[in-house]
Amino acid sequence: MNRAKGGSGDAGAGEGAGVVGGPAGVNLRALRSHNTALVLDLLRTAGTEGISRLELAERTGLTPQAVSKITARLREEGLAAEAGHRASTGGKPRTVLRLVPGAGHAVGVHLDRDELCAVLVDLNGAVVGERRAPLDLGAGAEAVVGAVARVVEGLAGEGLGAAGPTASPVPPAPPVLPVPPVPDSTVRASLSDIGSLLGVGIALPGPLDHARGMLHRVTGFPEWDGFPLRDALVRRLGVPVVVDKDTNAAALGLAVAGEGGAGGSFAYLYLGTGLGAGLVIGGAVHRGARTGAGEFGHQVIQLDGPRCECGNRGCVETLCLGAVARGEIEEAARVLGEGAANLVGLLDIDLVLLGGRTVAGAPDAFVRGVAAVLDARARGEGAVPVRVASGGVAEGAAQLLLAPLFGRGDG
Repeated sequence: MNRAKGGSGDAGAGEGAGVVGGPAGVNLRALRSHNTALVLDLLRTAGTEGISRLELAERTGLTPQAVSKITARLREEGLAAEAGHRASTGGKPRTVLRLVPGAGHAVGVHLDRDELCAVLVDLNGAVVGERRAPLDLGAGAEAVVGAVARVVEGLAGEGLGAAGPTASPVPPAPPVLPVPPVPDSTVRASLSDIGSLLGVGIALPGPLDHARGMLHRVTGFPEWDGFPLRDALVRRLGVPVVVDKDTNAAALGLAVAGEGGAGGSFAYLYLGTGLGAGLVIGGAVHRGARTGAGEFGHQVIQLDGPRCECGNRGCVETLCLGAVARGEIEEAARVLGEGAANLVGLLDIDLVLLGGRTVAGAPDAFVRGVAAVLDARARGEGAVPVRVASGGVAEGAAQLLLAPLFGRGDG
């Protein structure tokens, strides 16, 4: 990520030995990266008021010498800056430091079945630009990759350029599909020149392989099976790319924003053109061994129910979307609640969050309906709270790049 990337890298000789009571025999490079992430996360949490080096040492367990080396490097790279002075109980006033949000940016892209939404966010996760465009996920790899490249290039180029973010959000772009293939060199040259761009996070329906960035048989779009989306976009864009399921990305963004509390567990249920779940357990996104966790929409709750696109009968997704299509929102909410109750009973989670455009169309009805089912099945143990999620999938996709910088996930 050019100058910003160094913020999570080697923070200087001797830093690895600066952990008070740190474990022996660890990989020093990994330890230095971890230590820098701890400091960056505290700088971000402190906000504009900042935090002193002494406080950083106390809260991280690092020695003052290690903190000084890390913060000196972060200042050199433009990631941290002085935020004034704070009175001391003895001696000279302490200098406090703050994060520089505009020192790094990420693009988050949500590929829905019929729409593309992209946001540009700074290190604080604040959206500084947004674009939406129609999308046909079944139009083929070349058309979809080209559409992503065009939107990302326009959003990052206009939002950042060579001088930093624009003063106002980037206006929506015109429809981008269908589009001719975008020459690799055109996009790569423009994006690689943007020093603060960390990369691009892509979120779309699963199933997929998060580790390899490869799609499997996306429900309703079997032609994507085995397509290496991450590698194709890296070649086209020339910047780091991370690919994950839409629900996982949204759950990551919500966890970073503090939903569920430290070490908490929650389920994010996304109801749009499809239905899926993102799971946060013990404060971390749970993807499963093959990124298969959270295939919530394809749990069967009616053995002789209607056929689903996945091939099974009576899936929560097909029952719920069928009710929506008939205008029976209360029935859709009840079906969603039955699936949510199964999930709560299985995982004993603390909170259920609802998102997606269908939920956004009738948020009160869905919260009320899901909560009623959870309450009825709580068995006197206290119902799990239900509310509408505060963030979207595209913002979560950007956190696939940002969160690891602050030690808040593996991206």
